[in-house]
Amino acid sequence: MNMQETVGYLAEAIASHRPHRVVTGNPIMLMVGLENPSFHRTLSTAELVVPDGAGVVWAARHLKQPVKERVAGFDLMHELLQEGERRNWSVYLLGASAEIIQTAYANLQKQYPAMRFVGYRDGYFTDREDGEVVAAIRAANPDLLFVARSTMNQEPWIEKYQNVLGVPVVMGVGGSFDVVSGKLKRAPALFRKMGLEWFYRLIQEPSRYKRMLVLPQFALKVIKDGEKVLKQSNPL
Repeated sequence: MNMQETVGYLAEAIASHRPHRVVTGNPIMLMVGLENPSFHRTLSTAELVVPDGAGVVWAARHLKQPVKERVAGFDLMHELLQEGERRNWSVYLLGASAEIIQTAYANLQKQYPAMRFVGYRDGYFTDREDGEVVAAIRAANPDLLFVARSTMNQEPWIEKYQNVLGVPVVMGVGGSFDVVSGKLKRAPALFRKMGLEWFYRLIQEPSRYKRMLVLPQFALKVIKDGEKVLKQSNPL
């Protein structure tokens, strides 16, 4: 689905009040899934996986199964907030540090004054505090829950508590709150168009270089295994 169709699909999910887990797929997640069966299950059982990373869009095109367009999680979050203003939806924000989430919450309230913001909580809590966090979200009863934690905490946590939370749409948003709060700048449109948003992020956060080493590994994996897939689908 393209962005417009994705928003429409999730609007129907909210109207039906059926829990939907949205994964914003990127190469790092996919590579982790190849090495970690549990994480692979987490990705594959989500109600919706959107092509967030430019590498995923390229891979789909290389395998001759192109997606309609990139549906970046940051943009999807804002599109849902815009739609929420028109439909009187409510939203809860979870994740990042206490300072960042507080600033992001305030900035989004200003940007979307017709949206109902019903609560927020930082992402630095232990497993023992999960019950308290889930109870707070259930009490707030939001239509949307955006979660920003580390890759290995974010998606598994959402999967574990999806049904207990009872939130129609729960989506992991990674570092989106860092950008919304002003801690980081989003890559200019030219970088995004060229698929170099990851490089712009690396410039701002050089400490991420180890994570970025996965990208060439992903590209090689797609090229190597992609040839096998294409030959199997076109044996002649």
